[in-house]
Amino acid sequence: MSIAALIVAAGRGTRAGGDLPKQYAEIAGAPVLWYTIKAFAAAEGVTDIQVVIHPDDAEHYGRAVPTNGGKLWPPVPGGATRQASVLAGLEAMHGLSPTYVLIHDAARPFVPRRCIAGVIDALAHHAGAIAAVPVADTLKREQSGQTISATIDRAGLWAAQTPQGFRFGDILAAHRRAAAEGLTHFTDDAAVAEWAGLDVVLVGCDSANIKLTTADDLAAAVRRLAPAMPFETRTGTGFDVHRFAPGSSVWLCGVEIPHDARLDGHSDADVGLHALTDALLGAIGDGDIGQHFPPSDPRWKGAASHLFLADAARRVRDRGGRIVNVDVTLLCEAPRVGPHREAMRRAIASILAIDVSRVGVKATTTEGLGFTGRREGIAAMASASVALPA
Repeated sequence: MSIAALIVAAGRGTRAGGDLPKQYAEIAGAPVLWYTIKAFAAAEGVTDIQVVIHPDDAEHYGRAVPTNGGKLWPPVPGGATRQASVLAGLEAMHGLSPTYVLIHDAARPFVPRRCIAGVIDALAHHAGAIAAVPVADTLKREQSGQTISATIDRAGLWAAQTPQGFRFGDILAAHRRAAAEGLTHFTDDAAVAEWAGLDVVLVGCDSANIKLTTADDLAAAVRRLAPAMPFETRTGTGFDVHRFAPGSSVWLCGVEIPHDARLDGHSDADVGLHALTDALLGAIGDGDIGQHFPPSDPRWKGAASHLFLADAARRVRDRGGRIVNVDVTLLCEAPRVGPHREAMRRAIASILAIDVSRVGVKATTTEGLGFTGRREGIAAMASASVALPA
């Protein structure tokens, strides 16, 4: 028997505020989606994980994936609605043909293991099973002007959560049939299953299995994790140098700048990102950029240096840490850094999935002294502070 998890992460999450969709917002040092993937990677019985993402979110997704997510398949693009995105994920998993599939919202990062296990156990006797909690609040029906028109009897009412589990063939057939008939109004997969005549059972879960929807939800998630993790601050430094070579632009801190030369290196030779990568690796005691991305490896020839920095950030998150702040100083006579400083800060913040206020970029000359003064190349110094579980 094989059990696959389908994580739906294609939404825009606009109600949560901020520049990122809520599934990529940071809580306690890692994106929301990171926690969700880790929950299913650790769940007993789950053999495969498929994530559905928005077509524009490939870079965000790459930074949200745990380095040890061994059950994870490459992401697939979702559709215009959640229902369409689920169908895209199910179709992508058709070749796997798992026995069961657990469909889960990316924005529910705190799903307890017992909820996942309960849904799996229920599938032995039912075509579908969903995590849910009994409705505890008194329900009111609104009429115009937000006045109450009726009180709803809450007896027997449950609030649906995810995961929602099904026999794979049954739910794939139900979604295909709904799509063929042009039905797009279903708000969850249990509704599709019910419409298709499948029996779906409720599995009592936990109010902690909240869906993060608003900015207040994200703030509460941060408060929830913070007391459980006593942190200590660690600092690392990095230094890198690249010489000039014939060319027409240089990459500095993730930004391409027109210039009368390029920087020479095995990758794109972004000296700022290289120094910063080493600073992060130093802060967590995990070697250096050359150890993880050796110049002798042809895979990294011409590679974009944001890949190296994103990998260092993932290593911080995989240790349960978070990046507090980073700072880069570029040493060069040319090109001028000032006009590009804010673009550099934004690029670094995006790569690290941190707020731009936590990023510093500075530049200085060496007053005509040394190899930088002779305009033979550029040097960079960087520092990074991270908070790690004590």
